[in-house]
Amino acid sequence: MATIRPSGERGDDVEVVLSDVNPYGSRTLLVERDETSSVAYLCGPGGTVHGAVWLANHGPAPAVIDLSRLNSELPPVAPRANTRHPEGRPPLGALRPLWFEEGDGVALYENDELLAVIPGWADMSRGMPGYSRDAVGESPFAWSLEDAMEGLAPRLAKARAYWEWRDGDGAWASFQQFVMGHLDRAVGTAGRFWDAGGDRLPTVGITERPPERDRNHTILSTVGMSCQRMPTVEQYIDRPEAYARVELAIATPGDARDAARLFLWLGQYPWHSVTWLGHGHTAKWYHRPETFPLGSAYSGVIMLTGLPSLPDLSGFTFGGDPVQWLWLVPITAEELRLVADKGYRALVPRLSAARLTQAG
Repeated sequence: MATIRPSGERGDDVEVVLSDVNPYGSRTLLVERDETSSVAYLCGPGGTVHGAVWLANHGPAPAVIDLSRLNSELPPVAPRANTRHPEGRPPLGALRPLWFEEGDGVALYENDELLAVIPGWADMSRGMPGYSRDAVGESPFAWSLEDAMEGLAPRLAKARAYWEWRDGDGAWASFQQFVMGHLDRAVGTAGRFWDAGGDRLPTVGITERPPERDRNHTILSTVGMSCQRMPTVEQYIDRPEAYARVELAIATPGDARDAARLFLWLGQYPWHSVTWLGHGHTAKWYHRPETFPLGSAYSGVIMLTGLPSLPDLSGFTFGGDPVQWLWLVPITAEELRLVADKGYRALVPRLSAARLTQAG
């Protein structure tokens, strides 16, 4: 991936006309222009460009790609055959972004008319730029927005509806109530509740379900991860709607506050790192081994669904999508390597029922 440099390093005539960070702080939309053209970049931390799309020429289009501009790292110019305005168009009007629910893609509006879309799967290094209203056909700088609207229009409508709901009064409280009610029925009486999100989105809490009846261990669950779809799922799964919403859970006979630290680690991870969590995924503890919350014998966790010795938490849906609960099971450094080499199916038969509910 290319690294974008501040416009001042490419010449004083390059102007940043819009800079906007997604709600999770993991992607930045940057729109730049000079007297010749305008372009939008989707950047990660440090300025790494994950997607880019040409927006408009402001003068006559060249017959072929202008390599001198590319070599000078100036905003690209679309060739004559790939623009609806071969003689150029005026500078862009008022710009407004609409972020995808997942935060990994963004739509850009000019004077409330859709101008461009940079989806999460855009990748300039693979010849996959974003979609532009002024683009004709496919070029290295932009693909035709009009040709892609059948697939993009529902996605944008859902994004708009989601953020309108999320910004409304009582949205989080109502969602929290629905999840807590589901867990009340599936697991039992609620105990303590902790905040795991701080001041950053997504909002994530931790609910404790103390031992009761014939259960001698505490069950903890996140509350809030499934309120927004995880990024990038559609790049790996044919039916992303079945896997895009998750909550995490763990069973522990030990101090619930120790186990809850795993949720502080992983509860917001998909949106801040622009990735996803699913059945069979592993995560290696990021700190010194002796600080692992479930004991220094372990080095990370594996995430599994549908464990027979633990409560069935399925049956909850949000936004029309089913929510999966991923159980966190501690594993050793050797087991992490086994999964990396042979896949999670090589490890699962080795996990005893006692392992699924131990914390130390």
